[in-house]
Amino acid sequence: MDKRHTAEVFRTRLAQLQAQSGLTQSGFAAAIGIDRSALSQLTSGLNPRLPRAETLLALATRFQVSVDWLLGLTEDRGVGTQSLNAVETEQALDEENRTAMERWHQEATGQKVRYVPAQLPDLMRTAAVIAFQAQSSEQERRRLQRQTDRRLHFSRMPDSDIEMCMPLQTLELFAQGAGFWQGLPARDRTEQLEHIAATVDELYPAFRMYLFDGRKRFAPPMTIFGYLRAAVYAGDVYLLIRSKPLVHELARGFDGHIRSADIHAHEAADWVRGLAKGR
Repeated sequence: MDKRHTAEVFRTRLAQLQAQSGLTQSGFAAAIGIDRSALSQLTSGLNPRLPRAETLLALATRFQVSVDWLLGLTEDRGVGTQSLNAVETEQALDEENRTAMERWHQEATGQKVRYVPAQLPDLMRTAAVIAFQAQSSEQERRRLQRQTDRRLHFSRMPDSDIEMCMPLQTLELFAQGAGFWQGLPARDRTEQLEHIAATVDELYPAFRMYLFDGRKRFAPPMTIFGYLRAAVYAGDVYLLIRSKPLVHELARGFDGHIRSADIHAHEAADWVRGLAKGR
């Protein structure tokens, strides 16, 4: 949407608010902190124009509408409804059998991505681990392999900037073959750990891995795309968060995990290699 079209939409919606307010032109102007001549310029000047930021905020506050609605970015005018829709659900797979996460990674090209994996990092899985996770389903194995390949492709792009943070116990349990990983042969676990270390070395510093003590801190599986969108993994669906204040809160929490990390990015590859060697 270009600036002129945005200004025309704003003029239309400003007129709607003025008509619905029941106020005189002078009264309406006073309610939003401008004089009558400035209001006339906004509502009937020769060329539609956008108001100052403080006027937009005054309109939104006084008449309980969203700034996005005033600018024609949404048809939902209410602030209350906008807040309710700040958290949505989206299916983990779309009709093309792609994960929603893959689409969001592509859309976030050039932005900083913060990432807490549910288990092992998707982009670093070996073929043996993928086959183990697929539980003898060839279709699922192919899907997981495509997902891994695409995620690694995004991480190798020139403008990639990714921070990954996870509990160090997740990798320790994997190395031991405990829990979910019971039954995965030791050689496959060793190969996987060596592959993680090699991939971290390859991608550093554009990709930085931090490990914290999961006994002291908790981080849900999630990915934060810049400051515009966050997705919290909930099995078959993602909780998709678009509210900027909520995204900022999640980003601050993530940064807190990094500040409390026991293993920092420059140490991560060697630490994982130590697990592979049984140290």
